[in-house]
Amino acid sequence: MAITHPLMGLLMENIILEMRGITKTFPGVKALDSVNLKVRAGEIHALVGENGAGKSTLMKVLSGVYPHGSYEGDILFNDQKMAFSGISDSEENGIIIIHQELALVPLLSIAENLFLGNENVENGVINWPKTFSRTQELLAKVGLKESASTLLGQLGVGKQQLVEIAKALAKDVKLLILDEPTSALQENDSAKLLDLLLEFKEQGISSILITHKLNEISRVADSITVIRDGASVSTLDCHAQSISEEDIIRDMVGRDIANRYPSRETKLGETLMQVREWNVWHPETVERQIIHDIEFNVHAGEVVGIAGLMGSGRTELAMSLFGQSYGKNIRGKVTLRGEDADVSTVPKAIANGLAYVTEDRKELGLILEESILTNTTLANLERVSSHGVIDENMERQVSEDYRRALNVRTPSVFQKVMNLSGGNQQKVVLSKWLYSKPDVLILDEPTRGIDVGAKFEIYSIINQLADDGKGVVMISSEMPELLGMCDRIYVMNEGRLVGELDKADASQEKIMSMIVKA
Repeated sequence: MAITHPLMGLLMENIILEMRGITKTFPGVKALDSVNLKVRAGEIHALVGENGAGKSTLMKVLSGVYPHGSYEGDILFNDQKMAFSGISDSEENGIIIIHQELALVPLLSIAENLFLGNENVENGVINWPKTFSRTQELLAKVGLKESASTLLGQLGVGKQQLVEIAKALAKDVKLLILDEPTSALQENDSAKLLDLLLEFKEQGISSILITHKLNEISRVADSITVIRDGASVSTLDCHAQSISEEDIIRDMVGRDIANRYPSRETKLGETLMQVREWNVWHPETVERQIIHDIEFNVHAGEVVGIAGLMGSGRTELAMSLFGQSYGKNIRGKVTLRGEDADVSTVPKAIANGLAYVTEDRKELGLILEESILTNTTLANLERVSSHGVIDENMERQVSEDYRRALNVRTPSVFQKVMNLSGGNQQKVVLSKWLYSKPDVLILDEPTRGIDVGAKFEIYSIINQLADDGKGVVMISSEMPELLGMCDRIYVMNEGRLVGELDKADASQEKIMSMIVKA
């Protein structure tokens, strides 16, 4: 049942967008079921729900990715019924969507990216002086001081996100849709982007913000629409009453999550992994040292966290340990179960009981065009093969077993992983590495870009791994996550370990203090 408030009717008189009874069906799956959405002029409207709830599908309907005729229902924009046949139609009306995966070209300049497909053309020739001048104006609006001629690939992810927003401004945006815009950003960059949305709001630009970060919603949202299982279940007005994160979570998952981090009784066993005097140099700038004399250990049944700001070297450390996937001139010693381990290549690292779940599941963790079945057995094909030939029945049984064990929501293991939600994709990545039968798993941002319900399931899987006697190394940019899940936390800054805290002594303040004093 939809949640409404007394002031809702008064506050929603100036409607810029109304989506009525939107229903979208794929073969065998009803992705959207009579979804309703209203957005006021000049407001920030948060769209939330679990992975796979239908948020992105709804926005693809709105932006014309799914054209008129491929869905049921009506879209009204500025009181006019719309029938978009593609993205260009929605953009002509001022509806601009920024996807989670940025649509930018690293080898082109900022100016070229801003006007790609929207060039300033006079008599069939691009007016470059006008293009560069207009680019500098747009960059100033989003707070960037870079030159219009700067190659996009020279910018960090945070600044690239701002370039995407500047690109939207170049198209005279009236309604800006942002899909998980801060998922890959550190805290400072996230704050700048949210401040920019508030500035746009003052200028009368409406925004739809899709995010899993509930603290962002409480900071900037005027209204919230919650979607669950393809249906709109609640509409909340943030100015009509106080709305807690627990209220939002309850609507998202259809139940209370009393504790976001499942409890676990720690039972430490033997030392599974020791890393000593680990040093790594940059793979291209070989005189630049990235990792400096790292030493740490992991016990059986233990979840060990690594905290640090973006750029502190956490991912570089993890990748260098896993088959020297990152870095040059790597020196140091790794022991697994008390014996020296050769982790100089990925196959050798796997053979010695090490697994690494990358922070970038789409680029490095999965083959998106392949099925769940293929991805599940990818790291251990020998176990489903005989004389170099894959036993298809065994492969299917293995993937089915992991699908059930990790609760991957899909009608079939033959489903391509590109069609799964972020949370279910992450479960497939975990399935792949669990089937390699590791002793130690390094999890790099294991819950990035997934919702609170899916996070709880991932946390439960991590706890089960520890209960089964595995060692888990957990890298996360979310300090509450590390504090809620880890038995010990190492603190990292500028390629060095600068502190270690037991669970009982750890706090966000202590972690940040170690970082800033390093």
